Amino acid sequence: MQKYTIAVLVNNQSGVLNRVSGMFRRRGFNINSLTVSETESEQFSRITVTYEATPEMNHQIVTQLYKLPDVIKVKELTRDDSVNCELMLIKVKNDAATREEIRTAADAFKAETVDYTRESVIMRITGDSKRIDAFINLMKEFEILEICRTGIVSLERGSKTIAQYED
Repeated sequence: MQKYTIAVLVNNQSGVLNRVSGMFRRRGFNINSLTVSETESEQFSRITVTYEATPEMNHQIVTQLYKLPDVIKVKELTRDDSVNCELMLIKVKNDAATREEIRTAADAFKAETVDYTRESVIMRITGDSKRIDAFINLMKEFEILEICRTGIVSLERGSKTIAQYED
């Protein structure tokens, strides 16, 4: 199994996300990450999905997505041809004994402190999933209170857009 990231351009209608995620569910595919937002045109939304599959399963997923009525385009995005980013907020216990170590680790990862109390610190970090995972692993040495991740957003490099691809 390998990891795939696809961008799905859809009509900006209620129920479309349910139909797309339902297609994965009905076929037994697990979604690792899912992000959705309006695009440069309020007429369309962009759904970015990451999942693990064999090449044959991936082909089946793309084929099945095109059968959904509101799907306009599907584009596979690879690490080489796209820019990927994820956002995470992480809340750790603020303890005098570990405060400096936490601050040093945050500085090394360029994590920004966005909330600070005597009991906890919330930091924001962006980057690729491996960077986010590495920061979480480092923070496990301390007491993690809560984590919230956005999932991957991804755009293909260059001037071509998803809407410009032929079916």
